[in-house]
Amino acid sequence: MMGRRRGDQRRLFYEFHLDDRVPRNHLLRRIDVVITAALADLHKELEPCYSDIGRPSVDPELMIRMLIVGYCYGIRSERRLCEEVELHLAYRWFCKLDLEDEIPHHSTLSANRLGRFRESDVLRHIFERIVRTAMAMGLVKGEGFAVDASVLEANASRYHGKAPEELDWTEKQRQTRAVAEYLAALDETAEPNPDRKVPKVISPSDPGSAWTAKANKRVQFGYGLNYLIDIENAVIVDVEATPARTYDEVEATKTMINRTEACFDLKPKRLAADTAYGTGRFLGWLVKEKRIIPHIPVRDASDRVDGIFSRADFVWDKRHGHYICPNGKPLRTSGTVHDGRTLLYRASKRDCDACPLRSQCCTRAEARKIPRDLHEDARDVARRKMKTKAFARSRDERKRVEMRFAHLKTHHGFERLRLRGLSGARDEFHLAAIVQNLKTIALRLLRPPSTMPASACA
Repeated sequence: MMGRRRGDQRRLFYEFHLDDRVPRNHLLRRIDVVITAALADLHKELEPCYSDIGRPSVDPELMIRMLIVGYCYGIRSERRLCEEVELHLAYRWFCKLDLEDEIPHHSTLSANRLGRFRESDVLRHIFERIVRTAMAMGLVKGEGFAVDASVLEANASRYHGKAPEELDWTEKQRQTRAVAEYLAALDETAEPNPDRKVPKVISPSDPGSAWTAKANKRVQFGYGLNYLIDIENAVIVDVEATPARTYDEVEATKTMINRTEACFDLKPKRLAADTAYGTGRFLGWLVKEKRIIPHIPVRDASDRVDGIFSRADFVWDKRHGHYICPNGKPLRTSGTVHDGRTLLYRASKRDCDACPLRSQCCTRAEARKIPRDLHEDARDVARRKMKTKAFARSRDERKRVEMRFAHLKTHHGFERLRLRGLSGARDEFHLAAIVQNLKTIALRLLRPPSTMPASACA
């Protein structure tokens, strides 16, 4: 016999407790334990941004919790986020809302996000609190770090780029956040950096983004999402936003390592990265200044495949400070630094003219020349590490940071930014890192939320 529903929806009063409707093993329940501790001093941090008079504003903790829900479940539109929190019981529970509580208007959420939250850098503060929580729970070992960057498409059309000399900013354009931020950064730069190439194309709507075709993608404007992770449990210990250029991403790694040491007193023994970070300048900074072992493939284009002697065939005489050619003759330098990073070692023309190996060495040149990076000693350290078992293990562990990017794009729908400007990218990246660390903490600790150690929430 087919059953039929006999009830209707005419009841006037309901006995309903929201906490009973959220499953005990729900992800938001586990996250709530950690985020409650991270937001404990939120009002104190934001107090200077609010007036002492006037009507009470929307609770900033509510808006932060709504943003976390949005980035956790791939809802990055403020308008849609407000609609989802209105309807979803678990979202309401996480945001500390009752069934009859009103949801903030999406414009209020946007105004606070671009105003008070950005000016107070509160998202950075929350991120650091969550990292400290992970450290207290023993999820951060601090022995080995890995770094990498991934390109996120900027909120800018790739068809409307212009050459720098073609840009003539109108007054209306100058009033937008992204353009004002870009022009202010140009005014603060005293001298152009010779190592940073002048961009060929600039987006009029988001000039801070970079014109890039990295990772075999289509040419587009984008930002670089830089993650520094602790290899043990893939906890993100720092995050930085840069234009999608390799030079800026390598420089961002220095910023993240220094900031992590100053903020959390964490300094790794080794750093794993890909070949993009294997430049002499970065390896020199890592080995000589920071005393960190580089598990990084050296970027080297000196090998030859045409039968001519490559640089590896020349022996470096450290005692006398010169190279020795395959025929036993020295190559010396004048001490002039080329391109700000290279010394040129030259053989004597007289030695090369009488050399029986000239056809395998000089080709058309009068005498053989060998370039040597100013940080070649650090590059040699990295080359020696490349032959060890520890390097092979780090190469596999480095994939954990790549998996962070894959998870972000696959499960959170994070492939294109919504906010413009470098500060907008920084806000979005901090929220992404906050959510990923919260999920790591929630999934690594399989105990019920009520049994979580009190020291972890301090």
